[in-house]
Amino acid sequence: MNGDFCIIQGGMGVGVSDWKLARAVSSRGQLGVVSGTGIATVLARRLGCGDVGGHMRRAAAAFPQTDVARRVLDRYFVAEEGPPNGAYKSTPMPMVPFNQALTELTVLAAFIEVYLAKEGHNGLVGLNLLEKVQPPTLPTLFGAMLAGVDYVLMGAGIPRFIPGALDALARRQPFDLRLDIEGLASGQMLTHRFDPSQFAAPGAGGAATESAALRRPVFLAIVSSATLALTLARKSNGRVDGFVVEGAIAGGHNAPPRGAMALTAEGEPIYGLRDDPDFKKIAEIGLPFYLAGGFGTPAKLAAARRLGAAGVQVGTAFAFCQESGITPEIKARVMAMVRKGTVHVFTDPRASPTGFPFKVVRMDESISHESQYANRLRRCDLGYLRRIYQRSDGTLGYRCAAEPVDDYVAKGGLLEETHGRKCLCNALFATIGLAQCDADGLAEAAIVTAGNDVAQLHRYLPPGADVYCAADVLAFMLGSTPPSEAAPCHAAEASVQSAGVL
Repeated sequence: MNGDFCIIQGGMGVGVSDWKLARAVSSRGQLGVVSGTGIATVLARRLGCGDVGGHMRRAAAAFPQTDVARRVLDRYFVAEEGPPNGAYKSTPMPMVPFNQALTELTVLAAFIEVYLAKEGHNGLVGLNLLEKVQPPTLPTLFGAMLAGVDYVLMGAGIPRFIPGALDALARRQPFDLRLDIEGLASGQMLTHRFDPSQFAAPGAGGAATESAALRRPVFLAIVSSATLALTLARKSNGRVDGFVVEGAIAGGHNAPPRGAMALTAEGEPIYGLRDDPDFKKIAEIGLPFYLAGGFGTPAKLAAARRLGAAGVQVGTAFAFCQESGITPEIKARVMAMVRKGTVHVFTDPRASPTGFPFKVVRMDESISHESQYANRLRRCDLGYLRRIYQRSDGTLGYRCAAEPVDDYVAKGGLLEETHGRKCLCNALFATIGLAQCDADGLAEAAIVTAGNDVAQLHRYLPPGADVYCAADVLAFMLGSTPPSEAAPCHAAEASVQSAGVL
């Protein structure tokens, strides 16, 4: 491990853990993490909003392949603030093989996010990805590695082929990522190939040249049990460097309970003793591990250390700080509910098309509200959570339980799988202020995910304040001196400004 930190800032949602948040945490000596989920569309929509502040274009200017950056900017950049006519230019749907234009957009987007997160300080930066979102994985990893990402964190599945992918990409060698495909015959395997040589830096006369090897980032697998941790340590195709061990009260996607699904009277999954990670067995593996889910206090950090952990991962506290990508309006509404004691997190077993339970903050004007969900016209135009399946003729198809019901059933999906499913792709983009609008100008509604600790957000507020920043969370966790009350959230910005990068 190449870092001395005890707090990992969780890699949350689509654009919630953005470069501003990761930089604020990393510049203070802890591990800031950017989310790589949907990163191509995040970049396209930021450019479609006019690239406020010019950060995307500044980072794109540092990308080694200027022709790639130019093509992306030519396609997506809009000079005026706000998407034209209320709608963004569409991005290609992630498929296998990956569309070349989407490959370039994804590599550039990951590069930009990590480049900006690392700008102006010497701290460590991580990248978070979901194992279940497979087609964009390799170009996202490579783009982040081009920018010098230090850590890769991955969960929502069994990421045992990622260590080998990191090894190959660091050597700039092609890699074939094994895909999870429904309907494959026993013993059959299909892969998705990514060849980094297409991004070789141009030499004299514009010809591609042999590029230097990249630094291989440290790989932390996100797990929920000692069994999964041991499996990854022993059976991955390369080196696993450590683990983040998430409990069932963490936000976002949760691992389903072991055994048959049972629900409470309110409809939430019931977790029992079998679902509690065995920390002793995890410690016996001999690799560093971090605990996540309700560990956002100094006492929990100390308890994690006593269990042998190297530290903790904290998500919810950072998700609602000023630097995160969630819109200020949504943060204010959540904080108002926190103050009133009315904030409620529901572990929804049906919301996510992935089939994993998904924690949702119940709010009016979000798709967690029944009327908003019922009135939304189902569509699938982003496709990140689609599942790949093999058709009877051997070709690949894509289906999502949140897409139009007739379409899903026509593709061989079960009708009962569509009940209650929500389009997390579009809703999560709305959460960060990048909602798509339909032909009538109606914007997609947001969805807000958080861990059970959301009810305790007030503990991070400085005296007399209504908002808090990443530095306040770290000061609370570490028992250090918080930023001055006069300018509580500008210390990180000042350090970057002094470096001449803003």
